[in-house]
Amino acid sequence: MTHALLDDAARRASCYLEGLPGRPVAPTAEARQRLQGLDETLPEGPQPPEAVLQRLDELGSPATMAMAGGRFFGFVVGGALPVAVAANWLATAWDQNAASPSASPGVAAFEQAALRWLLDLFGLPAHAAGAFVTGATQANLCGLAAARHAVLARAGWDVEADGLFGAPPVTVVVGEEAHPTLFKALGVLGLGRRRVVQVPVDAQGRMRADRLPALSGPTILCLQAGNVNTGAFDPIPALCAQAHAAGAWVHVDGAFGLWARSCAALRALSDGVEQADSWATDAHKWLNVPYDSGLAFVRDADALRAAMSVTAAYLPATAQERVPSDFTPELSRRARGVDIWAALSALGRQGVADLVERCCRHARRFAQGLSEAGHVIRNEVVLNQVLVSFGDAAMTRRVIAALQAEGTCWCGVTEWQGHTAMRISVSSWATTDGDVERSLAAMLRVAAECGA
Repeated sequence: MTHALLDDAARRASCYLEGLPGRPVAPTAEARQRLQGLDETLPEGPQPPEAVLQRLDELGSPATMAMAGGRFFGFVVGGALPVAVAANWLATAWDQNAASPSASPGVAAFEQAALRWLLDLFGLPAHAAGAFVTGATQANLCGLAAARHAVLARAGWDVEADGLFGAPPVTVVVGEEAHPTLFKALGVLGLGRRRVVQVPVDAQGRMRADRLPALSGPTILCLQAGNVNTGAFDPIPALCAQAHAAGAWVHVDGAFGLWARSCAALRALSDGVEQADSWATDAHKWLNVPYDSGLAFVRDADALRAAMSVTAAYLPATAQERVPSDFTPELSRRARGVDIWAALSALGRQGVADLVERCCRHARRFAQGLSEAGHVIRNEVVLNQVLVSFGDAAMTRRVIAALQAEGTCWCGVTEWQGHTAMRISVSSWATTDGDVERSLAAMLRVAAECGA
């Protein structure tokens, strides 16, 4: 039964992926309507597993957004590489709890190898601690938790033991265009979403080093590697130098921008990022592994361990080995690092660089084609992000809605520095030159039909 069921799942998944090039990117109205069939009571008794899988496929697959295909540009979410999907399936079948090397030695070894490769790929300190978490939000939380521990420990305060009540105040400094998930992490950590000091940014969303306030006392400076709208990078070397001279901790939100470190042609964008104290990124974005694959790195391993570790009598002590749960918010978790190891192993250093550069080349082609047609490109296309306006805000929204309904590709709307724009995010291994030309033609055709 198990063998037949897993074979059936693999067959259905393969059919789904093979059908992506020929279907609209967004689900049809009929597929959405059929989801109302899920408004039912819990079955009284067991159902045949093969029937459950069939219903899941028949109702669920048509109702998905084709994010795994080559023409979804709505968010920075890469489609999962086939090798990463397969590794994810196998690791799920292993059903390992990745909290401890004594319980899951194989998973611990693969994850340790993946962390070592990632630190090398990004050019980060080889001794830095790493953590496999759910996504960039959790990765930011881990880096900021380590920062909170370190800056308060320097002030003589044990925040893990005594909390924030009565603690020395911690100043958090961010750019005006910091990502919302950074504020979410700050709120969860008790550092406050509204207590931050916001630094003005330039015309591309980069923090202005000349407007950084004087820093003193326990301070965390949060920088950005890859603005979510423009792809721009904060001037990291100058900001790091100012922050470290004042004894501040520097955290870098590099959810997708940190992957530019893998590509020689783009590496200069992130010059100096290795000087920071903690970094957050997401492997499901540009490494193209399945979701639930965030990554946190912290220069001071003891700071991350102090912020995250847990002990209990029933948990085995392995002082000679790295204990993964000492570095993550979770105790029990899936073997996230296996997917990442598989993707890195299959691509190699050059393959990762090629993937990143190819996406950026596609972004430049979109910008070129749209600009030549008379539409306004709002950003300097330095990475994989393109902002385009089709006239005023109302017209731009009309074009985006029509393009989404037309189905060739899918892009979203954004509001940036007083402008309404369509945001094109190219981050999937599956996007081909043909996908770009087909999508660009659809954008131009729809814009013309709307009168833009």
